[in-house]
Amino acid sequence: MGNFDGDSETVFEQSYATTNGNGKLPIGNGVADLSGPEKQELLRKFSAPAYTEIRTRRCQPKPANDAQSPSSINYHPEKKSVSNGYASILDQESKPNQAEGKLSPELEHFQKTSFEEVPLHTACLTYLGFYLLMILGYINQLLFVPKVATEKGRDGYVALYDAFESFYSRYVYRRIKDCWNRPICSVPGDELTLKDRVTDDYGWSFKFTGTETRCLNLGSYNYLGFAAATGQCADDSEESARNSGLAYCSSRCELGDNEQLQELEALTARYFGVEDAIVFGMGFATNALNLPSLLGPNSLVISDEKNHASIILGLRLSGATTKVFKHNNMRDLERVLRQGVCYGNPKKGGQPWDKVMILVEGIFSMEGSIVRLPEVIALKKKYKAYLYLDEAHSVGAMGSRGRGVTDYFNVDPKEVDILMGTFTKSFGSAGGYLAGSKKLIDFLRTNSHAHCYAASISPPIAQQILTSMKTIMGEDGTDIGRKKIHQLARNTRYFRRRLAQLGVITYGHEDSPVVPMLVYLFSKIGAVVRTLTTRHIAAVGAGFPATPIMEGRIRFCLSAAHTKEQLDFALEAIDEIADDLGLKYSRKPRDPNPVIY
Repeated sequence: MGNFDGDSETVFEQSYATTNGNGKLPIGNGVADLSGPEKQELLRKFSAPAYTEIRTRRCQPKPANDAQSPSSINYHPEKKSVSNGYASILDQESKPNQAEGKLSPELEHFQKTSFEEVPLHTACLTYLGFYLLMILGYINQLLFVPKVATEKGRDGYVALYDAFESFYSRYVYRRIKDCWNRPICSVPGDELTLKDRVTDDYGWSFKFTGTETRCLNLGSYNYLGFAAATGQCADDSEESARNSGLAYCSSRCELGDNEQLQELEALTARYFGVEDAIVFGMGFATNALNLPSLLGPNSLVISDEKNHASIILGLRLSGATTKVFKHNNMRDLERVLRQGVCYGNPKKGGQPWDKVMILVEGIFSMEGSIVRLPEVIALKKKYKAYLYLDEAHSVGAMGSRGRGVTDYFNVDPKEVDILMGTFTKSFGSAGGYLAGSKKLIDFLRTNSHAHCYAASISPPIAQQILTSMKTIMGEDGTDIGRKKIHQLARNTRYFRRRLAQLGVITYGHEDSPVVPMLVYLFSKIGAVVRTLTTRHIAAVGAGFPATPIMEGRIRFCLSAAHTKEQLDFALEAIDEIADDLGLKYSRKPRDPNPVIY
């Protein structure tokens, strides 16, 4: 991985340049401007094994017409004062995040969604590189004792860990382990602070350096910018904690119910335009703990192949029969539906199913694509099925009013039988919800494992949701919520179009704030994440098994808290890294015209 030329000090001096003599900001003469102890400390930090693998080739100086734009050259995460997570929202109106409706849903989907195929030579190199890592891992396993605890006295017991899973974690994932689970010590707003750590044994263990790095945050699901240490949400949550405590330490069915949660449920139902809603103290676990209550052994579930792992876990626990259809492919969905309805349950001699349910997500978190909801609803009606919609990533981020994909497509939310989502992303809080008919919610209040056994939402967490949701709805007496929704839509379109101009391959819908950039090769995931970190940009990498083997990617998540200067700062860094690492795989024609923000 990362066999690039040059020694660590030389490359560091080239990449970590400064604007002035104190060595804090990037342009100028670089490390040469630092004093002796400061220089040695920075060189020690970035010459550790976790960083020595990212020595990228230095690009030639760019022509004058490719120089940094004035809007981004003045921005740097370490220079900017700590903000409250709110972007300086522009006064001019932007195009709302809404389906235009001028074309058929199918044509609009194909025009606005991009899934460019990988070049053949890149696919071959990706497979070759991955299998080479596997071979080297097996050799390593034979020759060296792993630095992990071994199980003793387990004769006759089932192994706790799958053999391949253990091997993959130790000898493949470990090589880029430093790119995941990175500790932070700040609010994950438009910027965040990373706690620096290094490894001296190639990923077996880590130790903190005692330093911190301020980074532009492109990895958190803070879509509307409500994750902030100051502001109305933080003030209200603090007051709630002082008045009501930090937790109820009980389930809703015992001592954990209260007027605040009842108010939150009523507000959630009104927000989505349905009869009733129920809230839970966990986010994605809402799927795993509630699907078994809604399904049974004689139920048929038709699930998109890209659905989240929490959905898969819930389906396994339910005992229902699960059929998978190709991602966002309506013809394949109808094929699976038709076969399921016509042939019935084969385990019971073809008897009709008790229940047939279609299960999809609003925004698919790894693909950045948006469900083709109008077409799914049409098929649901045609085959008399139920529809379960997971809006964890789309609620708040989609639609002119921030109410998810039903709002985006201007669909009556009552056409969806079960609306599920989390409060952990657009609302900057924790927990989840299910919304729908009163009959459905009454059933869940009695039968849901999460409602009966899990701890209820704590007072400050519930207050964060109440304040942010009222802000989005405009019930706080301001238009901050509407401006945030428009700012996110503006940032999303601008960032995606600029990436397309750079020549990198991105997946997903043009209105989706989840932006996967394909890097393909396993080694390049680590190289990009580490190099971005040295440029003070925090991003998330994703690879096998979370993605197919040859579709490694960097996943950017945009926020209404981001400014144009921040996005330009990131885009300039991505452009240089894409040149260094050869990430400009796209064969589409590039628009030469400037992208208007």
